[in-house]
Amino acid sequence: MSVAKPLPHDAAALHVTGAARYVDDIPLPKGALHLAFGLSEVASGVLTHMDLDAVRSAPGVQAVLTAEDLPFDNDVSPSIHDEPLLATGTVHYVGQPLFVVAATSHLAARRAARLGRIEIAETAPILTIEDALAQNSRFEDGPRVYGRGDVEASIAGAPHQISGQLHVGGQEHFYLEGQAALALPQEGGDMVVMSSTQHPTEIQHKVAEALGVPMHSVRVETRRMGGGFGGKESQGNALAVACAVVARATGRPCRMRYDRDDDMVITGKRHDFRIDYTVGFDDDGAVLGIDFTHYARCGWAQDLSLPVADRAMLHADNAYFLPAVRITSHRLKTNTQSATAFRGFGGPQGMLGVERVMDHIAQHLRCDPLAVRRRNFYASGGDISGQKKRNVTPYGQEVEDFILPEMVDALTVSSGYEARRRAVADWNAQNEVLKRGIALTPVKFGISFTLTHLNQAGALVHVYQDGSIHLNHGGTEMGQGLFQKVAQVAADRFGVDLAQVKITATDTGKVPNTSATAASSGSDLNGMAVKVACDTIRDRMADLLAERCQCTAAQVVFREGQVQAGGASYGFAEVAQMAYQARVSLSSTGFYKTPKVKWDRIKGEGRPFFYFAYGAAVTEVVVDTLTGENRILRADILHDVGASLNPSLDIGQIEGGYVQGAGWLTTEELVWDDKGRLRTHAPSTYKIPACSDRPDVFNVALWDGENREETIYRSKAVGEPPLMLGISAYSALCDAVQACGPVYADLQTPATAEAVLAAIGRARG
Repeated sequence: MSVAKPLPHDAAALHVTGAARYVDDIPLPKGALHLAFGLSEVASGVLTHMDLDAVRSAPGVQAVLTAEDLPFDNDVSPSIHDEPLLATGTVHYVGQPLFVVAATSHLAARRAARLGRIEIAETAPILTIEDALAQNSRFEDGPRVYGRGDVEASIAGAPHQISGQLHVGGQEHFYLEGQAALALPQEGGDMVVMSSTQHPTEIQHKVAEALGVPMHSVRVETRRMGGGFGGKESQGNALAVACAVVARATGRPCRMRYDRDDDMVITGKRHDFRIDYTVGFDDDGAVLGIDFTHYARCGWAQDLSLPVADRAMLHADNAYFLPAVRITSHRLKTNTQSATAFRGFGGPQGMLGVERVMDHIAQHLRCDPLAVRRRNFYASGGDISGQKKRNVTPYGQEVEDFILPEMVDALTVSSGYEARRRAVADWNAQNEVLKRGIALTPVKFGISFTLTHLNQAGALVHVYQDGSIHLNHGGTEMGQGLFQKVAQVAADRFGVDLAQVKITATDTGKVPNTSATAASSGSDLNGMAVKVACDTIRDRMADLLAERCQCTAAQVVFREGQVQAGGASYGFAEVAQMAYQARVSLSSTGFYKTPKVKWDRIKGEGRPFFYFAYGAAVTEVVVDTLTGENRILRADILHDVGASLNPSLDIGQIEGGYVQGAGWLTTEELVWDDKGRLRTHAPSTYKIPACSDRPDVFNVALWDGENREETIYRSKAVGEPPLMLGISAYSALCDAVQACGPVYADLQTPATAEAVLAAIGRARG
């Protein structure tokens, strides 16, 4: 059996030796051009004049295009056509492309792009959430509201009430491979595009629009990305469209890649939020009523902000039953980069809000935050301590398989949480300068696209007459191991060694109308589509053997490279040859659509998720109260991936997700100045976690269970949920800071050394 084995990533050797080929590594044909954008240095204003003579006369420059030179649709938006490739009279943020340069080298294009003389009549930019609220600058007419119950009465009648405000910082994707694309003009007006994208069909769609051709005239190929994290779901559109348009205009291949600084200045980040809350609760910490208000800074264009903000609302409950709840969401328009998809897609922001509430309640009651969390957990289809049924989310989906109580119990034992919590208290009582903190936080994350029609996938499988298998599907590989997992599925369906299966680059010419590899659904969707295709071919082979061996097709067994039928045994390659000679088709497509999902985003009702993935993490930290410097000492994680397709890959995703989540909440700070210029636009000014920032003790285990829903081999998604395990690092810092004094510390995020030091001052009064 090929599935469930801890096999290495299929391209691991290529990655570590540098042999893995990315878009910028593809050898270019003779005469190829390199592109660069000329960028706005103003956040808001009217474009009055562009003098590009110096650009056109710069060494190596072959072409310069502005919005007026574009032949068809000047738009790269994934949503409502509000994002022009090149500015059309108004500029909206610092870093917006104004023109594109094509030159004989990458460096020549970049140098020339800086020679434009641009005149812009500046207007006052809207930069912050407060600015947007003051000017009613938003993407929807009013706020969206989900909830249930009489919130005001429940809060007012509760024995305790608290209110607070949490600023949730954005996050730079910081993929190792920057945005890149290559366009190769073909005969008859066709175009082939190589793109570092999570969404090849979206690239195909936008390039076809820009060229004024049907989608069948554009083929997009993606072999791999050097990281994506959501940042390549829509942000690659601009590069691919620019390359295709210039390639059409010049008849020459065109390639474009952003340098790191340009990438950070041009592209969108994780949405930063402000979350206001008021909560009423009883003496045991049980929430009786809660009112959340989300303010999302979306940037200058809509991009994917509406579904991101929706998902934040859908995860505002996390693991907790909220009997009376209102979640109000404002989607605000600002003169900053258009915020976009990022691992978790709004879920982390929504989840962080309610975890902050749990910590705040615990501080108010002077009790262990874990006790408050347990007190508010969902029940799985039953009662808790004689209370009424409490397993329905604020949006009406029943939580049918809530396993967090058992997971948390197991993790508290394996991590030694209770003894360590006592040890932390003893340490803090004896040490004035260094304070320790510990926290256990849970994760309940919904799996599916909330835009229901995206929950579909296709695959194409060929079996050749020598028994080798060619596999293609709509998912993209960005280092997460999707290709290996899906290849394991195919090998298992045919009962052959994994070496017989080859997955080729994702290609819109092979599998059409694909969804983005996002929403943690890559293995779920594409694994099932591949299973369908493989089973179709396998059943044809079985029918052939059953007829020849005088047995039923159900008695034909594919295992360990052999096919057994009617007492006879054949090699898989031998059966493939027999089928070929008998004129049996050895090629099939496969299609899968996620069942049960049904969601009305306007009403905020339905079942947006096929199932939930669960996890829990214990983090211990230490804080220097003189400087605010802090460090993660230990992390213990227990995570639910169902019946794992590949434990090694899953554990790697969990480790990486935790570190990325902890980085978001501790060190990764985005700073814009009052002119709207991003000041943290390079590794020298933006601090992602390094190897030395990982916990000294890092224990990760998989929950022993399988998905109650019929997913591929009863596995569960693992892409996004682990990021939210990093919330435990923030909660542990809150615990350490709170040990400094009796006043609520109100630690904000990202909890940088400066933020920690400020919170220590508040705790001391």
